[in-house]
Amino acid sequence: MFMLLVLSSQPACAGMIYKCRNTDGKLLYQEHPCPEASQAVNAWNGSTTAENESGGAVSMVLTQGMNGHYFVDGAVNGQFLNFVIDTGASMVSLPQGYGDSAKLKCLKTGVLNTANGDNIVCKSIVQQLKFGTFTLYDVEVLLVPNLSQPLMGMNVLKRFQMEQNGSQLKLTKSY
Repeated sequence: MFMLLVLSSQPACAGMIYKCRNTDGKLLYQEHPCPEASQAVNAWNGSTTAENESGGAVSMVLTQGMNGHYFVDGAVNGQFLNFVIDTGASMVSLPQGYGDSAKLKCLKTGVLNTANGDNIVCKSIVQQLKFGTFTLYDVEVLLVPNLSQPLMGMNVLKRFQMEQNGSQLKLTKSY
């Protein structure tokens, strides 16, 4: 069964990211519509962001998920993924597999003490990190072997004003 929820009334175009679930249940992020053999979870594009009237600030509003977390689709060096907004994470943290897919090189290893115990992690630099219409360059990230969900950490979030109102989180960046 093929099902598609588009978050914009605009037609599919360049810059649209489709989140699909393949027949094995794995989430895939891609620039083209989901094939009929997979299930479309949602589609996203930059229309969730808007420039303010003065032209100086750009905002994105996220709606809280049923589990209480905020999620945002993005890309690391062109590899699509879904981040959890995590103000408790010091740095953007990626599962090791995403780092491999994005061709990230380990620059330095270390031990990170987390709520899940000690982890041997690798520090790397992402050449391009995108979410919404935001594009950041040369972002430090941690590659974590047993991490299952990419985390958008404070080294990126501190660049934004964050405002929560009810079940919505507004991220605003001044340029």
